Amino acid sequence: MLLNKTPMVGRDTARVGRDEALAISPIHAVLGTPLKGPWPTGHEVIYLAMGCFWGAERIFWQTDDVYVTAVGYMGGWTKNPTYEETCTSRTGHTETVQVVFDPKKVAVEALLAAFWENHDPTTPNRQGGDVGTQYRSAVFTTTEGQYAEAVMSRSRYQRMLQDKGFGIIATQVDRAEDAGDGTFYYAEDYHQAYLHKNPGGYCNHGFCQVAY
Repeated sequence: MLLNKTPMVGRDTARVGRDEALAISPIHAVLGTPLKGPWPTGHEVIYLAMGCFWGAERIFWQTDDVYVTAVGYMGGWTKNPTYEETCTSRTGHTETVQVVFDPKKVAVEALLAAFWENHDPTTPNRQGGDVGTQYRSAVFTTTEGQYAEAVMSRSRYQRMLQDKGFGIIATQVDRAEDAGDGTFYYAEDYHQAYLHKNPGGYCNHGFCQVAY
């Protein structure tokens, strides 16, 4: 049954979705900053997918000088998908963390280091026991500088993994506009800062293979 969830759907075979966005609280429960833009002048956004977004988001809201984080669905075709729809692997989306940061204070390389170190990028459409295209590893960039950094970072980390006997990186690296329909859809409000609201909640993230 799990294997049937792994093939990637296309635009013509994905669920249709809806025009109405899911309702969320406007302020991050931990950082106290607005979940939706416009962002302060000079800030950038990068989208990071590394399995279940609950634990992934906590990594980045705990990163010094990150302005705000949010969880949602990206890389697919269904408009404003629900969590239940995304979990069928029929929307094309992967669970994604939106990270807003000031590049003068937080280097893209530092965010990517946390990304690589805290999940297994060598398992296609899977993180541990979580299986399906909604758990695939991905980096979606919003500037050409971010894209170049992500491609270079992936190559560097691949060499480091191979030196230690690990496998081939399966991480998708795309410009955000080329990731499915190019839209980040905010997940339901109860998913936002989930591990702050539920300190004992499920998390399968932590140092995984090789330090970046």
